[in-house]
Amino acid sequence: MIKVSVMYASKPGVRFDHNYYRTRHLPLIKNRMGSALKYYTIDKGLMDSKMKSPGPYVAMCHLLCDSLDEYESSFRPHAQEIDGDIRNFTDVTPIVQISEVVVENSEPEVLHRIPDREASPYGQSRL
Repeated sequence: MIKVSVMYASKPGVRFDHNYYRTRHLPLIKNRMGSALKYYTIDKGLMDSKMKSPGPYVAMCHLLCDSLDEYESSFRPHAQEIDGDIRNFTDVTPIVQISEVVVENSEPEVLHRIPDREASPYGQSRL
Protein backbone atom coordinates (compact mmCIF):
# COMPACT_ATOMS: atom_id res chain seq x y z
CA MET A 1 0.00 0.00 0.00
CA ILE A 2 1.21 3.52 -0.70
CA LYS A 3 0.32 6.82 0.91
CA VAL A 4 0.50 10.15 -0.87
CA SER A 5 0.84 12.94 1.68
CA VAL A 6 0.01 16.45 0.50
CA MET A 7 1.16 19.03 3.04
CA TYR A 8 0.46 22.76 3.12
CA ALA A 9 3.04 24.72 5.14
CA SER A 10 1.85 27.31 7.60
CA LYS A 11 3.11 30.88 7.26
CA PRO A 12 2.01 34.29 8.54
CA GLY A 13 -1.14 35.40 6.75
CA VAL A 14 -1.70 32.04 5.06
CA ARG A 15 -5.02 31.66 3.25
CA PHE A 16 -6.55 28.21 3.66
CA ASP A 17 -10.27 27.42 3.43
CA HIS A 18 -10.62 24.21 5.46
CA ASN A 19 -14.32 23.89 4.63
CA TYR A 20 -13.68 24.02 0.87
CA TYR A 21 -10.80 21.55 1.24
CA ARG A 22 -13.02 19.09 3.15
CA THR A 23 -16.26 19.50 1.21
CA ARG A 24 -15.07 20.19 -2.35
CA HIS A 25 -11.38 19.46 -3.01
CA LEU A 26 -11.01 16.01 -1.45
CA PRO A 27 -14.37 14.80 -2.78
CA LEU A 28 -13.18 15.96 -6.23
CA ILE A 29 -10.06 13.82 -5.87
CA LYS A 30 -12.09 10.82 -4.66
CA ASN A 31 -14.53 11.23 -7.56
CA ARG A 32 -11.76 11.39 -10.17
CA MET A 33 -9.62 8.59 -8.74
CA GLY A 34 -12.55 6.25 -8.14
CA SER A 35 -11.91 2.89 -6.55
CA ALA A 36 -8.13 3.27 -6.87
CA LEU A 37 -8.31 5.64 -3.89
CA LYS A 38 -9.05 3.26 -1.03
CA TYR A 39 -9.52 6.07 1.48
CA TYR A 40 -8.18 9.46 2.49
CA THR A 41 -7.64 11.41 5.65
CA ILE A 42 -7.54 15.16 6.26
CA ASP A 43 -5.46 16.78 9.01
CA LYS A 44 -5.96 20.33 10.25
CA GLY A 45 -2.76 21.67 11.83
CA LEU A 46 -3.02 22.91 15.41
CA MET A 47 0.45 23.38 16.92
CA ASP A 48 4.07 22.31 16.82
CA SER A 49 5.89 19.84 19.10
CA LYS A 50 6.41 22.61 21.68
CA MET A 51 2.63 23.13 21.83
CA LYS A 52 2.91 26.50 20.08
CA SER A 53 0.41 27.58 17.47
CA PRO A 54 0.47 27.59 14.55
CA GLY A 55 1.95 24.23 13.67
CA PRO A 56 4.36 23.77 10.77
CA TYR A 57 1.49 22.76 8.46
CA VAL A 58 -1.90 24.44 8.17
CA ALA A 59 -3.37 21.26 6.68
CA MET A 60 -2.53 18.02 4.96
CA CYS A 61 -4.24 15.06 3.40
CA HIS A 62 -3.18 11.47 2.91
CA LEU A 63 -4.38 9.43 -0.06
CA LEU A 64 -4.10 5.65 0.28
CA CYS A 65 -3.92 3.33 -2.71
CA ASP A 66 -2.95 -0.30 -3.17
CA SER A 67 0.02 0.52 -5.43
CA LEU A 68 1.96 3.32 -7.04
CA ASP A 69 0.69 2.20 -10.45
CA GLU A 70 -2.93 2.48 -9.28
CA TYR A 71 -2.28 5.94 -7.88
CA GLU A 72 -0.54 7.19 -11.02
CA SER A 73 -3.06 5.72 -13.46
CA SER A 74 -6.02 7.17 -11.57
CA PHE A 75 -4.56 10.56 -10.58
CA ARG A 76 -2.45 11.52 -13.59
CA PRO A 77 -5.34 11.92 -16.09
CA HIS A 78 -6.95 14.43 -13.70
CA ALA A 79 -3.82 16.11 -12.31
CA GLN A 80 -4.32 19.39 -14.17
CA GLU A 81 -7.91 19.75 -12.97
CA ILE A 82 -7.04 18.81 -9.37
CA ASP A 83 -3.97 21.05 -9.28
CA GLY A 84 -6.03 23.90 -10.77
CA ASP A 85 -8.50 23.63 -7.91
CA ILE A 86 -5.81 24.38 -5.29
CA ARG A 87 -6.08 28.14 -5.84
CA ASN A 88 -9.73 27.93 -4.75
CA PHE A 89 -8.77 27.17 -1.14
CA THR A 90 -5.17 28.30 -0.55
CA ASP A 91 -2.24 30.40 -1.66
CA VAL A 92 0.28 27.78 -0.50
CA THR A 93 2.12 25.44 -2.88
CA PRO A 94 1.80 21.94 -1.41
CA ILE A 95 4.66 19.63 -0.53
CA VAL A 96 4.00 16.07 -1.74
CA GLN A 97 5.58 12.89 -0.41
CA ILE A 98 4.83 9.36 -1.58
CA SER A 99 5.51 6.66 1.00
CA GLU A 100 5.16 2.93 1.37
CA VAL A 101 2.84 2.10 4.27
CA VAL A 102 4.77 -0.24 6.55
CA VAL A 103 2.23 -0.50 9.39
CA GLU A 104 -1.41 0.41 8.93
CA ASN A 105 -2.97 -1.10 12.04
CA SER A 106 -1.92 -0.22 15.57
CA GLU A 107 -4.23 -2.60 17.43
CA PRO A 108 -2.58 -4.14 20.53
CA GLU A 109 -2.30 -7.61 19.01
CA VAL A 110 0.05 -6.36 16.30
CA LEU A 111 2.37 -4.41 18.60
CA HIS A 112 5.66 -5.97 19.59
CA ARG A 113 5.78 -7.40 23.09
CA ILE A 114 7.62 -5.19 25.58
CA PRO A 115 10.19 -7.26 27.52
CA ASP A 116 9.84 -7.79 31.27
CA ARG A 117 11.77 -5.32 33.44
CA GLU A 118 14.27 -7.99 34.49
CA ALA A 119 15.00 -8.83 30.87
CA SER A 120 15.25 -5.22 29.73
CA PRO A 121 18.74 -3.66 29.59
CA TYR A 122 17.04 -0.24 29.96
CA GLY A 123 15.53 -0.80 33.41
CA GLN A 124 11.99 0.18 34.28
CA SER A 125 9.45 0.60 31.49
CA ARG A 126 8.09 4.13 31.00
CA LEU A 127 4.88 3.02 29.31
